[in-house]
Amino acid sequence: MSSSNVNQFSQPCIYGHFVSSYAERKSRFMKWLTKVFKGNRGLPRGQQPQFLGDENMIWRAPARTLDDHSKASKEKEELDHATAVSLSEDLKRPGYKCRTDNDEDLERSLNHDLSSSSYPPYPPPYAPSYAPWEYNPRSYRICNGCHGDIGSGNYLGCMGTFFHPECFLCRACGYPITEHEFSLSGNNTYHKSCFREMTHPKCEVCFQFIPTNAAGLIEYRCHPFWSQKYCPSHEHDVTKRCCSCERLEPWNARYVSLGDGRSLCLECMESAIMDTGDCQPLYHAIRDYYEGMNMKIEQQVPMLLVERQALNEAIEGEKHGFHHMPETRGLCLSEEQTVTSILKRPRMGGREVVGIRTHPQKLIRKCEVTAILVLFGLPRLLTGAILAHELMHAWLRLKGYRNLSLEVEEGICQVLSYMWLESEVMPGSRDMPSTSTASSSSMSSTKKGVKSGVENKLGEFFMHQIAHDTSPAYGGGFRSANEAVNKYGLRCTLDHIRLTGSFPL
Repeated sequence: MSSSNVNQFSQPCIYGHFVSSYAERKSRFMKWLTKVFKGNRGLPRGQQPQFLGDENMIWRAPARTLDDHSKASKEKEELDHATAVSLSEDLKRPGYKCRTDNDEDLERSLNHDLSSSSYPPYPPPYAPSYAPWEYNPRSYRICNGCHGDIGSGNYLGCMGTFFHPECFLCRACGYPITEHEFSLSGNNTYHKSCFREMTHPKCEVCFQFIPTNAAGLIEYRCHPFWSQKYCPSHEHDVTKRCCSCERLEPWNARYVSLGDGRSLCLECMESAIMDTGDCQPLYHAIRDYYEGMNMKIEQQVPMLLVERQALNEAIEGEKHGFHHMPETRGLCLSEEQTVTSILKRPRMGGREVVGIRTHPQKLIRKCEVTAILVLFGLPRLLTGAILAHELMHAWLRLKGYRNLSLEVEEGICQVLSYMWLESEVMPGSRDMPSTSTASSSSMSSTKKGVKSGVENKLGEFFMHQIAHDTSPAYGGGFRSANEAVNKYGLRCTLDHIRLTGSFPL
């Protein structure tokens, strides 16, 4: 044998008594073997046992080389790593929603295998929102809802935080989100239905979600002043529109029919002026307003409240004059005519006015102006704005302003209407006299002239209508006239109109 496999002892070996019998030799061998194994336990680490005679040579077990050992260890690590990666990939499947303690133990063992291998720990291409890649001990998992320890049992994960299932709440309604899908806005979670209620516009007429158009976009109409949103279809169906404030009739309210095709909302109805007698205090108050600006009208011009049909007939009988379409609500009459006026205030009969009493009246021309006609059933501020406009027509004719263009005449009349509304809604804005203390509606304003917030809002709307009118004569004329009045004053502007027939630049 080669020296690599046999250890030779240099010290002489001592034999005991020679025994030739087989039984004695066997017994002696067994005792010797027992003594050898006992003695081997007490040997220092790495020291080899010694044998006698032929046994002074020991056979070593074939030792593995370093290369063999490294190869086997590497194969084992590769197998463990592949198994861990395969199981970890199973945990990433999209359908996996919540985890239990058994899953935690499995993940702990997998992460241990991956971290203990000789391969670097590569994270997966994406990590589920409900489970971060790194393992978090249970003591560090805090519910983001109640801020308590989640402990054992099911839990949810969202945006890197954890929740008890009962703590994952909708920000809008406060109830737990149990559906498979939910809406997220910023860091807030919502039921899909709650989020739609918050963000999808609803029609303020039918109170349904405004439908999408053919392109899949939400299309709706919105009033420029009231911001009333509604479905485009309501512009063409039977939905009523208030003849005063232009708002559409909601399905949970009912407008009042005036009997001539016009409808009035309840807010406008509160201050509506319904007959000629009811309008007289307001008419005289506006005449006083003109007198306060040194524009007194000396002639006693009659004023009548009329129905829609009577006003249209008077317009047809008038030879001259421009009338704002689609509907004229007032007229400064210059010709002699017989006009039917509202004699007695009608009463309410359900959702319409009934019992209207009219009276035909022959108008005789005594000056350049025969009469002023205004539609009945309009709110006090709108009726006053119409009267202020028509009285300016009367003042121009009575003062000899001739052959004015439509833009100049209608523009300056709109300025007087706007100024009167401004004095009512915002007293003292131009240091002009107010008529609130001189007149009041029997329906809304008190005898002291106190107006409600609703009536003031209506006044602001009527001012908005004048300022944003798109017609060349009324809208364009007002803006040009108002600019001149603000720059030079009303009296200088009127003097310039008399001399040149145009506004000063």
